Order: sequence, then structure tokens, then C-alpha cells
Amino acid sequence: MSDLQASAADADVVRLPGAACIALCESLPRAADLHSAMGIVDGVRQQLLGDGLLTVNLLIEPAALRPEGPMVLQRAWSSNPVAYPPGGRKHKTMTPWSCALLQDAQVYIGEGDADLAQAFDDHALIIGLGLHCVVNVPLLDTAKNCFATFNVLSPRCGWRADEVLIVRLLATLATPAIARAARTAASG
Repeated sequence: MSDLQASAADADVVRLPGAACIALCESLPRAADLHSAMGIVDGVRQQLLGDGLLTVNLLIEPAALRPEGPMVLQRAWSSNPVAYPPGGRKHKTMTPWSCALLQDAQVYIGEGDADLAQAFDDHALIIGLGLHCVVNVPLLDTAKNCFATFNVLSPRCGWRADEVLIVRLLATLATPAIARAARTAASG
């Protein structure tokens, strides 16, 4: 059993308010574009998890395409476009974080400023925004490769098992809208 499966087993119950379920089941599938879809998802995130940051990054240059250089992520959506504007790019070298999340498609849970500093070059900005923990969820294409990341950061210092499951559920429900945006970006 993986650590995430053990954590999921530790989460006795994950409860979603009826309004959150209606937004996710009724409004999200009908969202006109990525901005609308992520607005719905972020509203539910705030309702369930409180303050924080939600971003979506597309993996536009995977290591398979650039084995000699860094992987490139481009931000497709941000709940804080001033600090993290859409269109911003990050160049990621092969680190334990990038290998686990981007290559092996494993969820990353970072808790505390030391974890953020180890995983992110922009950790000073993150901490400066009052954020101290992160859940990065890889979004998978039909070949089960990571094509994007769904990233939730929070002012708390750690995550409960049910909160991690909520982030993963929101990422899964947002995946179709993000995949459509990724296809549009790739063809444009």
C-alpha cells in the first residue's frame, strides 16, 4: 500500500456540502472555457479548504522532448494572477520533486517551509504570500503521462488526509477542462 493509499484509508470520511456538489456536477461540465471552469473549482476549493493559492501548469516541454535540458511548465490558470500570472513559465531540472511529479506522475505533498524551499525556486515568494504547504497533483493524459499539474498551496503548515483527498478530487474533476485547454495551446 502506498503512502497516499494509507493516508486515504486514514481519512474516515470526506464530506462535500450540497452546494459544492452541485457546482462540481452541474456547473463545471458546462463551463465555457478554462477560466470559467477553474473559477468554479477554485470557489469550491475556498469553500472546503479556505484561503490559499490554486494554479494549473501545463507541461509544454517534457523531458522526453528535451533530454538535454529542463522541462518547461507554463501556467495556464492562477487564483492569484498578480503574484502568479497565467502564461508564466518555469524551467524544472531533474530533481526528486520533478521526477516524482512530472515523470512518475505521483502526487507531491509538501508541508512546511523547508519542503517548499527544497522543491521550488520561488519558495521565498510562496512563503512571502503566507503559504506553507502544497499538494501538487499530476494530471494524466490517455497514455497515463503527466501533461499538467494542479497545485494547491495553503497557509496551514500541514495537510489532513481528507484535505489531500479533496485536492485530488478537485484535480480529477478539473482534468477535462484543463485537457481541452492543453490541446488548444498545443494546436495554437
